[in-house]
This record gives sequence, C-alpha cells and structure tokens, in this order.
Amino acid sequence: MPELPEVETVVRSLAPYLPGRTIDRAEFRSKFVTPGNRATLASRLTKRKIESISRRGKFIWIRLDSGSLAIHLGMTGRLLFNGADGPHTHGLFQLDSDTLLVYDDPRQFGRIEWSEGREIPLRIAALGPEPLEISAPEFIARLKSRTTKIKPLLLDQSFLAGLGNIYVDEALFRASIHPHTQAKKISKAKAHLLHQSIVETLRVAIEHRGSSISDYVDADGQRGKFQNLHQAYGREGKPCPRCNAPIRKIVVAQRGTHFCPRCQR
Repeated sequence: MPELPEVETVVRSLAPYLPGRTIDRAEFRSKFVTPGNRATLASRLTKRKIESISRRGKFIWIRLDSGSLAIHLGMTGRLLFNGADGPHTHGLFQLDSDTLLVYDDPRQFGRIEWSEGREIPLRIAALGPEPLEISAPEFIARLKSRTTKIKPLLLDQSFLAGLGNIYVDEALFRASIHPHTQAKKISKAKAHLLHQSIVETLRVAIEHRGSSISDYVDADGQRGKFQNLHQAYGREGKPCPRCNAPIRKIVVAQRGTHFCPRCQR
C-alpha cells in the first residue's frame, strides 16, 4: 500500500501539471472506488477548475473552484498524468487540451470521494499529526500516554498520519526498538531517537521517490528506488546491516513485521 513517501511523490509529480487546468469531462466505473451515484459525481466535476493538489497522511487532496476531491490509492491505485485508458481504469479526468488524468486500480481498494466544501474534509482533518511536522516534545508526550505496543501505535492513523508497514519497520530498526515494546515504557532518549528516525526515514524515502514493492509508480509512471535501501522491511533471513544477525519476520497487529532480534531487543 502506498504510504506517505509514495503519496507525497505522486503529489509532487502532479503539482507542476494540475493547478489551473479545467476538468472538461470525468468518468467513473467502479462502485467500490467511487461509492454512490457515479454519473452525478462526473457531472459535478465537469468544467471545474483545479486550484491546488496536496497531501494529508496517505490522502491526495485536490481543491477545485467548487468542492474538492480526496483520493486514497488503497493497495494498488495509480494516479497517472497523461495516462492511457485501460482495463483497470476506474476514474478518468479529461483535462483541457485533451490531456488525461487516469486513476487505475486493479484491486479497487482505493477511493475517490467528493466534498461539497473547499476546506479539507473532516475525515482527513481528523487524522493525527503529520510525522514530518510534529515536534519531538509533542511526539514524546503523545507516546508516553499510550500503553499499546509501538508497532500498532505507529500504524494508527489517529496517532500519526501517513505511516504504514514499510516505514514503521524501517524507523523502528533505525531506532533499535523492538516492535512489541510498550509505547509508554520507551525511555525519553529512545523516544527522541525514534522521532528522529521516523523523520530521517521518511525524508530519505521521499528523496528516492518512495518504495516500489509491487504496483507503486508516480504520476509519470516511474518506479521509486527506496526499496533498494531497506534495512529491515522485506529482508527476512538476510543479514542485519549493523550486526549480521538474520532479519526475522513475525506478525504484529496482523501485519508482517521485520526486525533484527539482536539490535532490536
């Protein structure tokens, strides 16, 4: 599933192209991706001007001159600029000059949702703080108030917005914290290190345009490269880059979890 770095990369790759463009026509083909009346939604978007595109958590938010769109890529969603209409196209936006913005999603777990207002929808606004914006003191205070294990806590979008399985595993490895550790039992020094590790992991991942594990590409159809720098995620049985112990895989919060049993005690 695309996480914060992948969604941020998609937004950045679309930002030079979309603002100021007009949606001449829209079409939606999946009752799962666009629940409700798809023809009504298409009609609402006709001749609407795109004002801005931004990210909040794992959501893409497109603000229009009337209303807005929130797009979640789910597991296999792709938002492609100047893309081609294909067998997995479930959202199509024809922009002025006959350019197509295409939403492809083979598994149809993503969502395209309309909001009447031009302010960010309540569902997105209710997400937790952005991990690249929250201060270390605020992060530590929030951490110390929680009794849950650290891995599921970091996956909780009401705690922090945008983190998923890949980047939680990578950040916990950087901070040398076991994924089963109870959040409030993490020392202040370790919590500060975890905050720093989350920020560094995300920034480097964005610099490398995200992780292309399976379906993810940016809006230009280009794969990310951060998967080549993973230190824990997806490296089961391979040597830890710090101590050479084999990376282990366990299940935490129903998610496959990779860690070093020696470095992350």
